[in-house]
Amino acid sequence: MCPDEGQEINVYGADYGRRDSMTCAYKRPQSQIQNTDCYSPAPKVAQSCNGKNSCVIRASNSEFGDSCGGTYKYLEVAYVCQFALMLLRTRPLTCCVTVSTERALTCDDVGNVQRLSCGSGVVVVTEALYGRAESLSCSEGRPHGQVIQTQCSQAGAKKLVKTRCDGKSECELNMDLFRTSDPCYGTYKYLDTNYTCFPAHQTVACEQSLAFLRCDEGQEINVYGADYGRRDSMTCAYKRPQSQIQNTDCYSPAPKVAQSCNGKNSCVIRASNSEFGDSCGGTYKYLEVAYVCQYPFNFIQIALMLLRTISTERALTCDDVGNVQRLSCGSGVVVVTEALYGRAESLSCSEGRPHGQVIQTQCSQAGAKKLVKTRCDGKSECELNMDLFRTSDPCYGTYKYLDTNYTCFPAHQTVACEQSLAFLRCDEGQEINVYGADYGRRDSMTCAYKRPQSQIQNTDCYSPAPKVAQSCNGKNSCVIRASNSEFGDSCGGTYKYLEVAYVCQYPFNFIQN
Repeated sequence: MCPDEGQEINVYGADYGRRDSMTCAYKRPQSQIQNTDCYSPAPKVAQSCNGKNSCVIRASNSEFGDSCGGTYKYLEVAYVCQFALMLLRTRPLTCCVTVSTERALTCDDVGNVQRLSCGSGVVVVTEALYGRAESLSCSEGRPHGQVIQTQCSQAGAKKLVKTRCDGKSECELNMDLFRTSDPCYGTYKYLDTNYTCFPAHQTVACEQSLAFLRCDEGQEINVYGADYGRRDSMTCAYKRPQSQIQNTDCYSPAPKVAQSCNGKNSCVIRASNSEFGDSCGGTYKYLEVAYVCQYPFNFIQIALMLLRTISTERALTCDDVGNVQRLSCGSGVVVVTEALYGRAESLSCSEGRPHGQVIQTQCSQAGAKKLVKTRCDGKSECELNMDLFRTSDPCYGTYKYLDTNYTCFPAHQTVACEQSLAFLRCDEGQEINVYGADYGRRDSMTCAYKRPQSQIQNTDCYSPAPKVAQSCNGKNSCVIRASNSEFGDSCGGTYKYLEVAYVCQYPFNFIQN
């Protein structure tokens, strides 16, 4: 659905099937999610929805066919909401954009990982210190002699962090990277990084493909960062042998992209060893580029037009055994507005059902909305297995469904790996309002850099962390440690992380004025 009256749906692409083992996988048996080469285009979505203001379509084999029997599938749709041409001629565009400022601080224990991430846009490192600049950070349980030296910094630390992280949407740094030299022997050190999340285009070109960078008329390319190599096993991996994608510590900066493309309106560059060198023979590589399109300075002085939208979404899932409902936001975080488990009308999830199972339309389970909000608010994505709601039956004999309405709300998102500090901060005069916070682990990729498999394989280990809201709401800035001593150890032996989603808002009396 589109949020504004007068807007129309335009579907960019839709697939039905399965192409990874993590999506719509909550509590599904392994046999139903292991086939990740099972998907096909779903043009019926565009045929049914293009030109409408809202549209409902069922993700089912009867709608899109069953290309791989026994696999639990999902429907992926990418679409935009746009005004009709006539309306665009008369409707003004107004808005503003925010460049968020973030900070990550990680104590220098063996194996600790610092994670920089941007919910939207890319990382631009402004400051990084490995050493010690004050005596309070990472001082818990340390003797006085290990924290008294506050003029300690490793030369080149900022350059190392910038080289590895600038231009990425996310980046992880193991403390082992900085132990090549000791700037102050006997002092307990930390890595303190300040960075901004800057709006940018991101493009990936697999080896021997072309990367196309292009801007609107009158704009110029400015490359933030580019790397060539491989840093994960999923990108550009389709039907490649395992031996070609297993080396994920194989990448290096590609300054040639900026040299070739900066200042141009469009640019084409080939992702190849002949262009960027072969730093790890036998590995199938890819080129990652982050860039912005900007007007020359004199144009910016005349006009700046940007748009920010809060989208409204709906998910409806029939109550069959093992079915999974997925809420997701391309940017921003989920804020659940309504959720009903039961039945409010007779049409939804009625296909093939006897009349007696759909006639009762005043059926709702108490507490369903609270359960969905508890698990999903503040997340960029969230999955709910229908088994969660079968603890009680609000209307015996009625075939039920889970109907959830939610918004994707712009928010700051920060992740702090275990034994790191999470920094929440707002502009002067604004206050923090935490939407949601969890501590634990719900995937095997976050805060995983060089951690042993045994510490990251339990991905059903997380719980709400209300202490973040209790400590930070109403403040202009806030620091909280991601640790078992703060949030408890719900799954011993698992290396955890703290996820926080929050907004910066002016106090009510400020808004009145």
